[in-house]
Amino acid sequence: MEYGLIGEKLGHSYSKQIHERLADYQYELTPLTREEFPIFMEQKNFKAINVTIPYKRDVIPYLSALDPLAEKIGAVNTIVNRNGALTGYNTDYYGFLYLLRENGIAVTGKKVLVLGNGGVAQPVLVALAELKASEVITVKYKSEPGVLTYAEAAQLHPDAQVIINTSPVGMYPNVDATPIDLTPYTALEAAVDMIANPVSTRFVQEASAKGAKAVGGLAMLVAQAKYAAEFFLDKKMDDAVIAPIYEDILAMMEK
Repeated sequence: MEYGLIGEKLGHSYSKQIHERLADYQYELTPLTREEFPIFMEQKNFKAINVTIPYKRDVIPYLSALDPLAEKIGAVNTIVNRNGALTGYNTDYYGFLYLLRENGIAVTGKKVLVLGNGGVAQPVLVALAELKASEVITVKYKSEPGVLTYAEAAQLHPDAQVIINTSPVGMYPNVDATPIDLTPYTALEAAVDMIANPVSTRFVQEASAKGAKAVGGLAMLVAQAKYAAEFFLDKKMDDAVIAPIYEDILAMMEK
């Protein structure tokens, strides 16, 4: 393939429709098992690809160069093949900033819970530090160094003002699941779910019901794809292209 997406399970992805609206190339979804993944990376049979769960960190040893931002984040979602030399980038960071900006969600000076600590969480954590969130607490279902369990977070940080879900809990087809019980969080102002499908997860719905500004990850998905396409083609695109594609994908998902 020339352009496309690799990951383990891609049946829920709208990346093909998004990319083929952004630019004049064919974009292929290529699900890879753990066994197939190293063979694919060693063959380098592509011009440029996006990378999703669970390979955003696993691709790094195969790269010839790492963009400074991707190196800081420690995860890659975009790879460009230049004459056999693979360079890794992270456009999730820019997509996340776009999502916050377009929805008027401020994190500066706020206490933020980040649910999950995988490859999806890393650009969020870097962005929150650069935006000067007052405190960022990482939460996971099991205890790890520097990570709280959900029970510990509820007990110690019920005053969290922003909660961001970077875990896959609630993703299609498991749409009845939610990563967190929001009952203790009486100061909640905003909730962001990085999941794009469904558009409105149970987490988003419950946060909205509490009066918080709550958004899903579809706009971020489109935005990060636009920034990835810029690396693919080595040319700039106006951010104005994002909203119409978002609306079209939204309409497609709601049919």
